[in-house]
Amino acid sequence: MNRDIIELLAPTGSLRAGINMANFLLVTSRDQQGEPQGVAPDMANAVAQALGIPMVLVPYDSPGELADAADAGVWDIGLIGNEPARAEKINFSAAYCEIQAAYLVPPSSKFQHASEVDQPGVRIAVMARSAYDLWLVRNIKHAQLVHGNSFDSTFEIFASQGLEAMASLRPSLLKDITKMPGSKILNGQFTAVQQSVGTQKNKPQAAAFLRQFVEDAKSSGLVAQLIEKHKVQGLSVAPLATS
Repeated sequence: MNRDIIELLAPTGSLRAGINMANFLLVTSRDQQGEPQGVAPDMANAVAQALGIPMVLVPYDSPGELADAADAGVWDIGLIGNEPARAEKINFSAAYCEIQAAYLVPPSSKFQHASEVDQPGVRIAVMARSAYDLWLVRNIKHAQLVHGNSFDSTFEIFASQGLEAMASLRPSLLKDITKMPGSKILNGQFTAVQQSVGTQKNKPQAAAFLRQFVEDAKSSGLVAQLIEKHKVQGLSVAPLATS
């Protein structure tokens, strides 16, 4: 391994990996020492192994907090959804996996497909600064977004305020639908959240290494093996990058 890449990407001698604890598909549990377990921690560890250095996980309660810390010098790689707003400060690889984002609607709803939701008078509950929220902020033209701070608080807003829809990751909605008898998940998706590995903008050589690592991890079957290892439903290997 090129020592220049190691010194550039991990100046402390350990790979400090920022992890989004709010994504239950990528962080599925903690071990007896309280360390996060899941596809994202294992991906970070695989990067560290490729570099031949130790790994230290740096957990964050939300993806927004992880992204905010990009310039603080506290993490070397960040494993979060690749979004244009975040890409202003983070140099992302292509996605290593992706998650469908969809809508839950109440029993009285006449909506059948995700494409019908963006209408005047429609209020959509969504977790603030999640990757799919950032997509909605950019793309919703007519409906109103109502933000919660977590999965649970977003559902509470949706249910207690009688909102017309709730946006979330499809696997999360499969749990939420049981809390509201008669509710349904609409057909289709409004986006797929692309989970990537990123580093700071001032490290182009390190970013090139991460891009190649992710492509190799997909083509070798590593990402698929990690998804199978952690028995994650609703997570799929992202396609190989086209360029």
